[in-house]
Amino acid sequence: MPDPKYTKPWHGVPREQIAWNPSVIEEACIGCGTCVTGCSRMVYRFDFERKKVVVVDPLNCMVGCTTCANTCPTHAIEFPSIQTVFALEARAAVRHTIEDDLISRRAELASHSLVPHPDRVIEMSVDEIARPTANTLIVRLNPTVKGECFCQFSPGQYVEISNPDSPYLSRAYSIANTPREDGGIELQIRRVEGGRLSDWAFGQLSEGDRVHARGPLGAFTMRSPVDRPLVFVAGGTGFAPIEALIEQQLKITPQRDMLLFWGVADLRDFYALDRIDAWNLQDRNLHIVLAADRGAGSFSVPAGITVVTGNVAAAMQQSEWPIAGRDAYVAGPPAMIRAVLDVLHQAGLTAERIHVDSFGAG
Repeated sequence: MPDPKYTKPWHGVPREQIAWNPSVIEEACIGCGTCVTGCSRMVYRFDFERKKVVVVDPLNCMVGCTTCANTCPTHAIEFPSIQTVFALEARAAVRHTIEDDLISRRAELASHSLVPHPDRVIEMSVDEIARPTANTLIVRLNPTVKGECFCQFSPGQYVEISNPDSPYLSRAYSIANTPREDGGIELQIRRVEGGRLSDWAFGQLSEGDRVHARGPLGAFTMRSPVDRPLVFVAGGTGFAPIEALIEQQLKITPQRDMLLFWGVADLRDFYALDRIDAWNLQDRNLHIVLAADRGAGSFSVPAGITVVTGNVAAAMQQSEWPIAGRDAYVAGPPAMIRAVLDVLHQAGLTAERIHVDSFGAG
């Protein structure tokens, strides 16, 4: 019988609703018993007559754990795709349950080691809010105290934003601009269904409000030699760090051969098209492809910009410009990134030539 202490809900999701447990390939199983004795949750039992392993209590299995499969000498144990777990973690309710658990158990879970942080927390004022699409906010923040600013950071980095009147944890947002003398930064916030910070930003945030910004953080910065061609790939508001990186390159290496692929679900989700148009007019070494799952066929754009129907990974595969030999900078949601990485690997790009910035909770 399943053990109640192991079958309790996983971050609020009933365990019986989660398809995560091992299965044994009998033909490959040699009956060594490693999985049976190694699993402390009693998922397995041993059939001493047949000398075979049997999965008896699958609900006892820890969600996401594959230790038994990793240590099976004949690879006789299979699990569902890890995407099953990633899909659960993408649910706002699951993320919020984890956040609530952290907050409620702060005294128990807080680290007391003194780890120095190179970043800092700055109070910033909301200078301007624009809503270019129904699901996108562009927020301009300026420091409230002169001299306390993000005047120096590397394009592609992010800050963590928190509502000073909320108990919830901060959320990470990429800085969409290169450093400015006034220390101002621009954030591109996507609407996340049920997202705590995005609900607050879309429903309550107003010009003049103050927020806390921690940073700068992250290593999604330009690391490529100046003579190497580049490919940038953005999904949704993953465009923010890509925008900053391209702006940087147009300032310092305008002769560089660059490709930009930007994908969205619906044509109406594109924003910052004035910036795209300006890049197109400014630099003939930057080739731009916009990909929308829906609605792209009716989109009229200036000469030099390509618009296709479909996802961004497919647009890359069909591109007239070669991807091989470039360094890649990819930013967007996890599912999009996985598809894009497949295309980049097929084009022969090795891991050290690919730089990734993945976003999640809102």
